[in-house]
Amino acid sequence: MYEQELEREEWLLESRRARQPKEPGEPPRLVRAANRWWDRLLDVADKRSFEAGASEYAANQTTRDYVLNTLGLGAWGALFPLLSIVATQLAGAEHAGMFSMAFTTATLMLYIGNYGVRTYQVSDIDEADSFASYQVQRIMTCAAMLLIGALWCVVRGYDHTMTLITWGAFGFRAVDALADTYEARLQQMDKLYLSGVSQAARAILGIVVFTVLLFVTHNLVFACMGMAVAAVASFLLLTLPLALLETPKSRGADRVEIAELFVECFPAFAAQFLFALIETMPKFAMEGVLPYEDQVYFNAIYFPAQSILMIVGFVYKPQLVRIATVWADRAKRARFDLIVVAMLVVSVVVTLAMMLFFGAVGVWLNGLMYGVDFEPYRMAQYLMIVAGGLSAGIDFLYQIITVLRRQAAATVLYLLAFFVVAIASTILVRVVGFDGAVWSYLAVMVVLFAMLGTQFCVIRFGGAR
Repeated sequence: MYEQELEREEWLLESRRARQPKEPGEPPRLVRAANRWWDRLLDVADKRSFEAGASEYAANQTTRDYVLNTLGLGAWGALFPLLSIVATQLAGAEHAGMFSMAFTTATLMLYIGNYGVRTYQVSDIDEADSFASYQVQRIMTCAAMLLIGALWCVVRGYDHTMTLITWGAFGFRAVDALADTYEARLQQMDKLYLSGVSQAARAILGIVVFTVLLFVTHNLVFACMGMAVAAVASFLLLTLPLALLETPKSRGADRVEIAELFVECFPAFAAQFLFALIETMPKFAMEGVLPYEDQVYFNAIYFPAQSILMIVGFVYKPQLVRIATVWADRAKRARFDLIVVAMLVVSVVVTLAMMLFFGAVGVWLNGLMYGVDFEPYRMAQYLMIVAGGLSAGIDFLYQIITVLRRQAAATVLYLLAFFVVAIASTILVRVVGFDGAVWSYLAVMVVLFAMLGTQFCVIRFGGAR
């Protein structure tokens, strides 16, 4: 406790210094912060140890948590839409569709790398499993992610160009998955704002490198590979040292703990992977049946729906540790129920606001950004926004079920929903075309939200302890 108070006093002193007017010729605050960080990295390299210095950033910074975590999630969420727009403008709709399909597949593989551990890790407030065990487990899942990705390219029969584009996307997402466990460690130690900085830096650097390379070379392969290299550089220079320098040293990895992580988090992994597969199935159903150009249109109306999930996540994800603490106190169960109801209401409000925005200017704005007329897709956009609101509710309910440590209860529901969307999308895309993909996505979101909401009520009021 004394060390934490001392750390906080030192941080406050540094903050006061940073707010003082800079002296003539002194570099801007951001440059000074970068210089200090570079000095710390050099010190670590010189001493060959991440114990080279004490923590410099305070914990329990609620305002910073919300602001910088929102920045990180916003940059991460904007990554795919911005890259799609850049690819459409600089490489054309057909090639942009190839990139969209590659990045969609890589994002699906990301769930294999993450293995559903994030919520489990940040809510491990007693550190029952060591951070070292989490690291080893994540390295293993990232290796599995890349291996399965390689097999996917072979099974789909991609040509040389499509394979390289896909591998560039896989490389970026593999770093995303690996970095997630270090960012979770920062959140676990109540330094979520540093996690946001790490996430934002990786996403922004990826966007910049991809855009510059595609503008200069007009080659999607170079742009995708450069984006992956940028992610690796961000991880080595920021994410890894930030987590190791700013959190307590972990005890060693334990094989039993690693095995337990695979077992305990498998239901979460299965459910989250199935959910991602459910969201992706309409796109897979379109591949080979409709031209790649339609992938651009589908993603363009899909991104606003996903933004609803992100906005809702901005509200509750920084509070996951506190929500777990509320649930652990039996005297606060009524407060826990109120949190659940309030977040579902937030999902409805955000969905309605998004609907009003796209009814007024959103459809026109999409056309301006992509250089394509989106008026024929107006109704499809509205349907997709409704599906996005349901998706946000589904994600929140699943996170709450994870806090209750009853993840396995939801896995069967996701499996049923997967069969629904696989059959519906395959049939509807072949019969109706593009609109069939949209209707199948909305239908499965309705079914899954109803099933998951019922399951939560059974767990909560049926004797969850």
